[in-house]
Amino acid sequence: MSKNHRFDSNHQDIEIPIAKLKPGMYVVSISSENGSISVKSEGYVLNAASINQLIQSGISHVVVDPSREKKTEKIDKVLPDIGARALDKSREKPEISLEQEMKAANKLYNNAKSLQQKMIHAITDGKVIDIEGIQESTDAIVDSIFRNQDALSCLSRLRIKDDYLVEHSLNASILMTIFAKHLDVDRATIEQLALGAFLHDIGKAMIPDEILNKPGKLTSPEYEIIKNHVSLGVNILEDTPHISHMVMSMIKEHHERIDGSGYPLQLTADSISKFGRMIAIVDSYDAMTAERVYRSGLHPITAFKNLIKESPSCYDDALVEQFIQCLGVYPVGTLVELNSGKLGLISRLNRKKPLHPYVRVFYNTRLKQAIAMEEVDLSRSKYKDQIDRCIKPEEFNINLLGFFKAAFLD
Repeated sequence: MSKNHRFDSNHQDIEIPIAKLKPGMYVVSISSENGSISVKSEGYVLNAASINQLIQSGISHVVVDPSREKKTEKIDKVLPDIGARALDKSREKPEISLEQEMKAANKLYNNAKSLQQKMIHAITDGKVIDIEGIQESTDAIVDSIFRNQDALSCLSRLRIKDDYLVEHSLNASILMTIFAKHLDVDRATIEQLALGAFLHDIGKAMIPDEILNKPGKLTSPEYEIIKNHVSLGVNILEDTPHISHMVMSMIKEHHERIDGSGYPLQLTADSISKFGRMIAIVDSYDAMTAERVYRSGLHPITAFKNLIKESPSCYDDALVEQFIQCLGVYPVGTLVELNSGKLGLISRLNRKKPLHPYVRVFYNTRLKQAIAMEEVDLSRSKYKDQIDRCIKPEEFNINLLGFFKAAFLD
């Protein structure tokens, strides 16, 4: 039975897409894009503002009773206000601890990497992409971030130089979800944004490795080939069932810039969707902070400064500000050295005091040895510990992946 025209023979109710809802219609129930929310809240739709509120809350379909439709001036029972937070039940779930979420997040991360690799191989072999499997994976990422976003945030900072293409798209999905959650985007939309970010660079699977991973500066012809990844990505997905307009927009727009200096269409300002502007920020940030075979990644603070410097000419400055706020001055997973000589990972943000996050210390540079791991709240540190600088594991010959595994996963 068609989802857009579902009939109830007993009550003559009809399910219609939200786009077909009009003032005066009598709503019996409403449901979200992923079908997980069904609200039995009855009443008449009074005006266009009421419809827009439902759309903003992530409602995709409503069930109406056509026999009860009235002219708006005769409406006697108005559909009650439905807020996005009331609909999104996942927001009511309490967060669990980092330790509790870490093992599940690590499994999700590795499974998503494997899925990304299979997708790349399918594209190069001319096979069909398993979009449903990818959607399940990105939905699971969203679930994890709603339980405790710090777990996947930590994992996204542990980069492997040889896995850039795979990890970049996965990390973009994680960052996009955290960003959208911070902006109070509804859950159904966040799931589409996570999928779009996961697929945004899909066209690079068709770019030769010798160009994609070239150590030196690209020639003009090589750069033109790289730029083709956007149209290649669109071509790969345009005939794929169940790909939303939102996902396609993110793929088309992730290299467009506010001043028209981007590609492939040189779109400007309002011609770029909000989600296109968001993925542009996420994509650039993750690319700047990534460890590559031919260059070292930037520290998050340096990447933030670059984004600010290039706003509002290239990036939406209001969204850049929100992005930095949601990740924090020192994003979770960042390796830092304290003025006491201890090394640690940022484990939690401090929203009230952004310069004083929580740090899990595990190494003493002055003693040149590992120490018992403990979490230090820098806003209350009895030793007056403060962050001296961001560092990289190779500076102290530290196997950060090994430490992380021992601390959280074993």
